[in-house]
Amino acid sequence: MVSRKKANICNKVSTLEDRISHLPEHLISEILFHLSTKDAVRTSVLSSKWRYLWQRVPGLDLNPYAFSNFSKFVSFVKRFIYSNNESWIRKLRLYIGHHHGMRDISSCIEAVARRRIQHIDLSFDTTYQPGNIPPLRLYPCDTLVHLRLDGATLVNAEFGPFPCLKILHLEQVSYPNESTLENLISGSPVLEDLTINRYPYNIKVLQVRSQTLKKIDIDHFGAVIDAPLLQCIRTKICSTKNFQVINLGFSTKLDIDVVFSSHGTYNSSLIHDIMTDISRVSELVISNGIWKDIVLYSKSGPVQQFRNLSSLNASFTKSDLELLPLILKSCPKLESLTLVLVNEQYMRRGKKKDPKVVFSAVPQCLVSSLKFVELKRLISGYEGETELIRYFLKNSIILKKLRLDLYYSKRAMSDFLRELVEMPRCSTGVEVRVL
Repeated sequence: MVSRKKANICNKVSTLEDRISHLPEHLISEILFHLSTKDAVRTSVLSSKWRYLWQRVPGLDLNPYAFSNFSKFVSFVKRFIYSNNESWIRKLRLYIGHHHGMRDISSCIEAVARRRIQHIDLSFDTTYQPGNIPPLRLYPCDTLVHLRLDGATLVNAEFGPFPCLKILHLEQVSYPNESTLENLISGSPVLEDLTINRYPYNIKVLQVRSQTLKKIDIDHFGAVIDAPLLQCIRTKICSTKNFQVINLGFSTKLDIDVVFSSHGTYNSSLIHDIMTDISRVSELVISNGIWKDIVLYSKSGPVQQFRNLSSLNASFTKSDLELLPLILKSCPKLESLTLVLVNEQYMRRGKKKDPKVVFSAVPQCLVSSLKFVELKRLISGYEGETELIRYFLKNSIILKKLRLDLYYSKRAMSDFLRELVEMPRCSTGVEVRVL
């Protein structure tokens, strides 16, 4: 019986292999392109037809720890790149965990720049020698679309041009000065997506000027952004607002992660600067516990800067939930609400009873605009959760979708679902989905 089962499994695997093997080689190559090089090489044992197919894959995705030493890794990379100087290499993704042989890696990058490369992704291990990575030179490339560097050190030089570069992600990258990075950005005339994380502290203010930039993700460092097509800005804020956007558009999405204040409150000038930017956008993502400071800034009345919001994705602690009625009252045009319940940043001793959310009236957005609500609970539990869900279902007239990302034990989930089904719904067409 057991051998018959094994035979059936082998037949299914064999059938699947045959189906793939009958595909044209360019389609098989495309499938292998989306695997790591190590996994692509493994397919060579399937049959004689597959033995050399991995060598025709137009990409290299490799980790040096797959080799017994770094020299063999470099040798393999160079052999792959130089084996056919006329072939097209679309992707180069390398994790470089050893700093010796950096000159060889740089020569490889120069070689692929001439081979119609579209995607370069290089990660350097900074665990043991942070800030001591040999400098990396970027060579002009007419076909490069996506560049990601992690842990690299860029030399002070003119960059580009990169006429096709649309995505630039830089993480823990060191630069000698502001102009090094500014030259890289200005040398990319069609850049759309820019990420700069863990920016070096020796650089004060970065000037970002781009006529094509649509999305920017920056860490908490000084930046002046002049990008008329900007659609989304994501940033971290500490004690002061670290960025300035020239001509911030109404359609721009603002995603702010406010770093926790050890004092428990934020200074009024910071709140003022944040609120000024919020008043100019229609989509807001905001994390951390600054809601009490926002309400204090608005003098406990409706937050006027929220009146144009159509989408709000907000993190609330349990204690912040008491402010939810006021926040919703401040958003008369709100169409989409994502509410994320998170832990308190500063836990007080002793167990505190969960606050109850009290709505004295139905906010305007529930009557005329709210179509989507999502509740995510990243904490163990909230006593008023069921009543909060009941409130949205009972009072949201045009609600189309309610999404609930909650965790319950198997028995508790069964009880919750039974209660959820019996809740009255103001919108007859609402779709309720529990994850």
